[in-house]
Amino acid sequence: MADQLGGTTRRVRNVLFIMADQLRADYLSCYGHRALRTPNLDALAAMGTRFTRAYCQAPVCGPSRMSFYTGRYTLSHGATWNFVQLPVGERTLGDYLRPLGVRTAVVGKTHHRADLEGIARLGLSPDTGTGALLAQGGFEPYWRDDGLHPDHKVKPDLEYNVFLRSRGYDGFNPWHEWANSGQDENGELASGWYMRNAHRPTRLPEEFTETPFATNKAIEFIREQGEQPWCLHLSYIKPHWPYIAPAPYHDMFGPDDFQAPIRADSERSEQAGGRARDINPILAGFQQHPESLAFSDDRLRENMLPAYMGLVKQIDDHVGRLMRFLKESGRLEDTMIVFTADHGDFLGDHWQGEKEFMYEPSVRLPMIVYDPDPAAPRGEVRDDLIEAVDLVPTFIDAIGGEVATHVIEGRSLLGLLRGGKAPQRDAVFAEMDYSIYPTARRLGIGQHDARMVMARSERYKLVHVCKGVAPLLWDLQEDPHELVDLGRDPGYAGIVDAHYAMIFDWMIHRRNRIAISDADIAARPSPADAGGVIIGKW
Repeated sequence: MADQLGGTTRRVRNVLFIMADQLRADYLSCYGHRALRTPNLDALAAMGTRFTRAYCQAPVCGPSRMSFYTGRYTLSHGATWNFVQLPVGERTLGDYLRPLGVRTAVVGKTHHRADLEGIARLGLSPDTGTGALLAQGGFEPYWRDDGLHPDHKVKPDLEYNVFLRSRGYDGFNPWHEWANSGQDENGELASGWYMRNAHRPTRLPEEFTETPFATNKAIEFIREQGEQPWCLHLSYIKPHWPYIAPAPYHDMFGPDDFQAPIRADSERSEQAGGRARDINPILAGFQQHPESLAFSDDRLRENMLPAYMGLVKQIDDHVGRLMRFLKESGRLEDTMIVFTADHGDFLGDHWQGEKEFMYEPSVRLPMIVYDPDPAAPRGEVRDDLIEAVDLVPTFIDAIGGEVATHVIEGRSLLGLLRGGKAPQRDAVFAEMDYSIYPTARRLGIGQHDARMVMARSERYKLVHVCKGVAPLLWDLQEDPHELVDLGRDPGYAGIVDAHYAMIFDWMIHRRNRIAISDADIAARPSPADAGGVIIGKW
């Protein structure tokens, strides 16, 4: 097929995999935000396909990202929460693309926790060669920065801190003291870790904050590659907390721009009329977590929202700068681009903060894919059920590799992106290990029982929360904002049972025979014919 721009047929040689941390889909204008304009991401959507029902595999950074990077569900890869190691034997995106001649690197965050014990057991060093790649989740760390922490947990020699000091922004932890802190009325440091300071601008000029710095590193990496095929995971640390933005982004938005929180008094656990409302005890527990109580206070929420919105706007501006560079350098002709998030943010919806539950604001993702192939439609909007695990097989497929279906559990979207059919699935699934949370401990739920599993079908969403506790169920057709839990309604017992059957079917089809391919199994002789062994003959 002739290239529409003239010349030979375009094909995917490179992959730019952009992820924003804790960005909910409806805070982009192409997904319907009422006031926050994101013209550069809207333009990317107009160039490719925007998915309206894409879902993460876990509403927590670490396990979600490990599913993105492995193409496997949490139940399979085992990294069930933040700082839980990804077992050394799990293959990731780089393990699939490097044999195809593709340099695979990261700029920004991965939240990968190295299996140092496993690396040592193999006699490898986590600092060099294969051991270093295993320690970095399969990515070459062109610039890795997972977002730092207050002073007692920071390594002061990390590259971003060194960069800030080179520009005159001194201190033990310039990331905290300059990039994520403001200044109060008395001239004192106002840490962005405290929501009360979210309305202040950072002490650092915008050009030196994390988002432009990461974008600069991405451009630097791409420029260096020449004709070397590459896959770059550009993983922005924002708009994840600390919620504080640089000027001029810190005060671009005000109360007239805010979207009202999605919540109802009937779903809240507080006392009503002298007695507690009868809601699911797991849901009630999560509503009592400190972050949920904070975001349920409109005063606190509204002090923070301008910062969150400003950080999203800043990302859009720098994605625009990156896209202009790609166009000018000719890389739009051979580079597949994906923009997504690891999960969303409740921002006070359903009386919760953070992201750890299975409501749509957390588990539904922005997902925009640009395919340079001429067969790919432009400005397409699809409502197919899509999962984060689908990206790894899509990238392999696009580059021209063979998808290891005995290991990878996602399904390539390449056919869909080029005008074909979507992967067939009855539901999408997400999981969360909440054994570390106060709710599990308060209710006495054991570590192996505190597991949520979500099955989201075309119409309904069921969330299994704990053995012996009723599940949550929402009718997303009649109740798209998930305000009425039907999980204990006898009239929906059949729907509940059908979704548990989906979960059971999904669980028994996990890929655990990963050492031998499907083709090798098909080519093997039957046991009676193998190796001269005689079985069952007279």
